[in-house]
Order: sequence, then structure tokens, then C-alpha cells
Amino acid sequence: MTSLIKNKISIYAIPFVIGLLTSYSLPPYGFFFINFITLPVLFFYLLNNYENGKWTSFKIGWMFGFGYFISNLYWISNSLTFEEIFKPLIPFSLIIIPLFLGLFYGLITFFCSFFNLKKNLSSILIFSFFFSLIEFLRSFIFGGFPWNLIAYSFVDYLQLIQILSLIGTYSFNLLCITLFLIPCIIFFNYTKKKKIIFLFFFILLICLNYFYGNSVIKKYEKLNITNLNFVIKIMSPKVDIKRFFANEAPEETILELIKLSEPNYSENTLFIFPEGVLSSIYLQDLKNFSYIFKENFSELHKIVLGISSYENSKIFNSLIVLDKNVNILAKYDKNKLVPFGEYLPFENFLGNFGLKKITQGYQSFSSSNQREIIKIDNISFLPLICYEVIYSGKINKNNEDFDFIINISEDGWFGDSVGPYQHFSHSIFRSIEEGKNLIRSANNGISAHIDATGKVISKLKSTDRGFIEIRNILKTKNTFFNSHGNKIFFYFLIFYISLIFFLKKKENNEEKFFIYK
Repeated sequence: MTSLIKNKISIYAIPFVIGLLTSYSLPPYGFFFINFITLPVLFFYLLNNYENGKWTSFKIGWMFGFGYFISNLYWISNSLTFEEIFKPLIPFSLIIIPLFLGLFYGLITFFCSFFNLKKNLSSILIFSFFFSLIEFLRSFIFGGFPWNLIAYSFVDYLQLIQILSLIGTYSFNLLCITLFLIPCIIFFNYTKKKKIIFLFFFILLICLNYFYGNSVIKKYEKLNITNLNFVIKIMSPKVDIKRFFANEAPEETILELIKLSEPNYSENTLFIFPEGVLSSIYLQDLKNFSYIFKENFSELHKIVLGISSYENSKIFNSLIVLDKNVNILAKYDKNKLVPFGEYLPFENFLGNFGLKKITQGYQSFSSSNQREIIKIDNISFLPLICYEVIYSGKINKNNEDFDFIINISEDGWFGDSVGPYQHFSHSIFRSIEEGKNLIRSANNGISAHIDATGKVISKLKSTDRGFIEIRNILKTKNTFFNSHGNKIFFYFLIFYISLIFFLKKKENNEEKFFIYK
């Protein structure tokens, strides 16, 4: 009886601890080497519990996912502290959400249980295949939540992630999982010579990837930087998130923002203000304050601003470009909305219980399905609002060329946590994938200028108030991944399937030979 209880506890506790430790490979910790221990331990733990059935295999993955997410998503609870109606949901955010997301990892180990995994290379590839596929599906099912893929462990190692411009995040994630499982080979029933050959091969691939990445960075550094005929000011105003609920007079906020931006009337300037700074008014109300803009800006100024707008009884989270007269030069409505943050799933049902979206107001935001390149004068940029930067794929839907990416955000909902660092890490991956400079304006969060290789040129921390000034920028062509998107990931999956079949056949023949012998 005692041994049965101990076994039950170990089935839950050990994978949970493995997942918990794996989360420390992610930003801001960045201890990526942990994965070389935790993922092989998970792999062998799965192998050693095969005889306990498929449900046990599922629980192993589920508990791993639970431990992984309970550690790196605790900051969600901070967004529920601003209104009394949401405070009872804090246990839900701390426990239920990680448990739910952990189900995806349960599916990984469950599907693996249908295969006769052994201590061989084909089993590593099968495990990597399902791991990466399920993480991909996690990014799209129920709206998708591609937060903290294993691949983000390498965000601080730019030479190793330049390959993103060719293959994208999901393909790179597949390769990362395989890489982290390579230490398993040491414990396989291979000859010493065979182990050395395999390990040498994978080390060689890592070195080749490093040298490729280093050459890309060196080549980029030698390109001629284009001096802009205008200045870009990335604003980081640190407007208190509580203003969402305070109904503060917008005049004060607008004047505060303008004072911080230090406009030079004689200089062409693109001011980029973040999401969420004018929470108490809609775009349609902005004309009421045009006198403030006219007094403080000149004809040489353009203003990018995040603000809510409405149209035909629908509300949108929008990015707009204005001139000094508050004329709308361009407008983009957010495509990817945050569940519960910007819209209430099953609103007709949950609304009966007094629930609403976390941001101000009861009505959910509506999403747009259009994302076009915004062209103003001689510049063009791809707009992304907050959460949208975490999605990898065809973010440039029309495959047009553009100069840079603008990402406006409000990370105040994360509080003083790891959340802003995790969010920022996704921006680095998007800049490399698209091969474009990324300009990030976060109200409460990390504002930065990131170049096309993912190098952070300049940055303001979550606690820093002020602006970043850009006077020159390197314009680059669209990348291979920009043109082809996540189709490349499916090509990788097909390659893995082919390789698995090849290795399986070879391994089976070797087993028959030794049995016969």
C-alpha cells in the first residue's frame, strides 16, 4: 500500500518538478543548459513508466506542463487585482490556467505512448516531433497562446538564432527539443564509437549554425545605415495602469505625454506613443482635444498612438497615425485579441454572472482580419499591437516590403514580474524572422529599438521613463521566412517522419541481427 502511494506521488511530483525547473531556461533567467538535463530526464521517466499504461503517460506530460506554466505564468494573476469582481478568479489564474495549458503536454506524452519508444535515436525524433507539433497547435487552438515555447531559451544567444530568418520559430523549436535530448545518447545501448559519432555530428551542426549566425551578424554590421530625414521618438511614459479605472481627465494625460516627448518644431519627427495611455476616451473623441495638438506639434510631426475606437457598434483596439490637426492618416485595428483581457469568451453566457473583460468597459473588443503595411510620406511599417508580437508566421499577410515593425504595448497588467521580459523576448524573435528593425513602445514595460539581427540597439527598462531617439536605421529586404511562413515547419515535420521511418527500419534490422546472432 505504501509503495503504491509513493508511486502515485512520484507520477505527479517528479514531472511537476521537471517542468518547474525547465521554466528557468526562459527569460529573464535564461539558464538554457537546464533543458539538457530536464528534457532527457522527462524522456527517460516516460520510458520507465510505459508499463503503467497510456493514462499514466498522459499524466506525466500533464504534470510537466503544469509545473512549467505555474512557474512562468503566475503574473496573470496581477491583472485580476485591479477590480474586486476579478479577485475571486486569482486562484483560477494561478492553478486552473496552468493545469489547462499542461493538457497540451499531456497529449505529447500520450501520443508517444502509442509508439514503442526505446533507448534509440528514432525515439528521440518521435518525442521531438510530437513535442513541437503540440506546441504549434497550442499556438492556434482556442485563439492560440504561443507564449514561452522551449525555443525562447536561446533568446540571448543571437548567433544561434539567426536561422530564424530562414526557418522560423516553430521549426527552430523542433530542432531545439531534439538538441536538448541529445545527452540521452550517452545512456543508450550503443557502442562507444557510435555514441561518439552521433555526438560529434550534433556538435558539428551546432557549430555550423553558430558560424552561420555569426557571419549573418557580421555581414549586417557592414551594411550601410540609412540616415533618416526624420527622427523617430519611442515613448515610454509609464502612465499608471490604474488610470484605466480612474476616469482621469484626458487633457492632463495628453499634456503630460507631450511634455515628455519634447517636440522640436523645426525637425521632422515620428512620435510613437504606446497602447493604453489614453484609456478614458475613444478615437472619435480625440478631435475635442485638437487644440492641444495644434499648440504643441508642427506640420513636420506625425504621431503614432494606441487608442480604442468604435464603428458600427463595435469597439476596436487601434493603432492610428495622426498629424498635428488630429487628422487620421492611417489606422490599424488589432487582429489577435487577448482572451479575458480584451474579450470575454462565451460572453453571452459568462456575462450573466457579471463577468467582463479585464480592460475598461463591459463590451468586448472586436477583432479585425486585415493587417496592411502603413505608408506615411517616405516610410512604411508593419503595425503590431501588444500581444500580436508573440505570433510567428505570416504577420506580413500581403507579403509587401516595408522598412520596420512598430509594436505598441501596455505591460502594466504584468506587474513587477517576469512577464514583461518574456513578452519582450518574443519581439527579438520577430525582428530576426522578418529581418526588420523592430521599434517597441511600451507604456509600462520594456521599450526598445531592436535591429534585424535581434540586437537591442537601445532600451528603456520597465522602470525607466523617457524616450529613445532614432536618427538612422538599416533598411533590409524581406527574409525567406517572411515570404513562406509556417509552411517551412510542415516541411520539417515531413523530413522528421521520413527520418524516423528510415531509422526505425535500420534499428529493427540491427535488433534482428543481434537476436539471430
